[in-house]
Amino acid sequence: MSLLEAKDIHFSYGDKTIFAHADIRLFEGEHAALVGPNGSGKTTLLKLLNRELKPDDGRIHKNGKKRVGYLDQYAHIDPERSVEDYLEEAYADLFAKERQMEALYVEAGRVDTDKQERLLNRAAAIGDELVEKNFYAVKSEIGRILGGLGLSTAILSKRIRELSAGMRARIILAKLLLEEADLLLLDEPTNFLDAEHIEWLKRFLADYPKAFLVVSHHEDLLRSVARTVHAIESTRIVRYKGDFAYYLSERTLRRTQQKKAYESQQKFIQRTEEFIEKNIAREKTSKRAKSRRRMLQKLERVKRPVKERTYQFRFPSGRRTGEKVLVVDDLVIGYEEPLVEPLNWTIKRGEKVVITGENGIGKTTFVRTVLEELPTLAGGFTWIDSAQIGYFAQEKPLPGEHTPITFIREHHPDFTRREIMDLLAAHGIDREMGRRKIATLSGGELTKLRLSLLRHVKANVLILDEPTNHLDFKAKQALFEALEDYKGTLILVSHEESFYDKVCDYEITLTTE
Repeated sequence: MSLLEAKDIHFSYGDKTIFAHADIRLFEGEHAALVGPNGSGKTTLLKLLNRELKPDDGRIHKNGKKRVGYLDQYAHIDPERSVEDYLEEAYADLFAKERQMEALYVEAGRVDTDKQERLLNRAAAIGDELVEKNFYAVKSEIGRILGGLGLSTAILSKRIRELSAGMRARIILAKLLLEEADLLLLDEPTNFLDAEHIEWLKRFLADYPKAFLVVSHHEDLLRSVARTVHAIESTRIVRYKGDFAYYLSERTLRRTQQKKAYESQQKFIQRTEEFIEKNIAREKTSKRAKSRRRMLQKLERVKRPVKERTYQFRFPSGRRTGEKVLVVDDLVIGYEEPLVEPLNWTIKRGEKVVITGENGIGKTTFVRTVLEELPTLAGGFTWIDSAQIGYFAQEKPLPGEHTPITFIREHHPDFTRREIMDLLAAHGIDREMGRRKIATLSGGELTKLRLSLLRHVKANVLILDEPTNHLDFKAKQALFEALEDYKGTLILVSHEESFYDKVCDYEITLTTE
């Protein structure tokens, strides 16, 4: 039985067609992955399925009795709400029943015996329902999900505004998992998760008794949990009836076959057109030439194989610095209270260092402190005088009404249009995408746009805060190669061990001990 079906969907952003004649059908209990390169429309499709966007044409039908849950890591939440209040909203109907039961017991104490028995029976029935739905284990279930995502129950008393970006994203994911919807639409759920918590999520999803459709650039997750793959290919959605390994193998086979079929047909078309051109005006052969022209007009053309995007990230280094680039001396970071013990270390010229630690421990706070965006609580730090710093900020908002072209022009007013287009193309943003509003771009496209700002910054110190979030495999590989070639000092914040292990010389882990 299908939970959700999209039929003959058309959707465009301006002149760019994202979907045309696209179909997808999701079934009860289906564990599926949604794949495609950055910009192909994965997040757009999830929003269409969740009815946050409306298709230009076609229809989307949901089984009316089933609940759909959507992971939106950028959802607006009242910053003054407590985490506990926010998470308990997942059980709002059960808490409402508990209040109803308590009100019935109170009322029963105020009425005569005949009415009292009816009220007590109603209250008892609600109590039985709460027991049946495991309501009295809600607190422990919240704790279990928080623990799996690397958060302690101490976070429950915090306000949303007190959370780091990573903690906030995990709280949103925790609530979605607690709701146990019939269909989960998960957009990059591994963002901000450390390796051990990704392992927990893999087990959770593999055992999930209901359906989900997950978008992720974490291939190991997809290999572990996906039993069906829906791939966005040339504005349509292709269903692969197998796991992720089957999809990769079948995709390679289909692309090879399509390439051969396309090349063969192009040769046939060229020979036929040459015959028509030579013979259309000859009396003896004109009839045959016209027949072949009609045949060509009716010929169903094999689509040109889609050329995969290439990336040419580059980070130019500035003038050479002295030996000790950054000296941290008993530095205490935090807001009203310290987040970690006083920090003491020295980062030297040419070193590539990764700052790691649990989400919320203070990695971004450290970066913002040494960049003087936040005050120190105690101690200090010293940059070498010759430091020229290039900075990639985690999840920095961009002006949604701008296009990538106008955004780059604002930062490089002396650039010609050709130079702007070349810069964007080097970062996987084509001409059409460059004319779209930034608000319509995917997370991966936004990351690439922000990385493009560093291409013409001659920085002998590069600070990158979670630059791999939202990037697909090819983009991550290009970023790795660019950082490997970088000649300056690198300070990287990352939760992605498979990436920073290849890039960095050593690791500095922030802890509370």
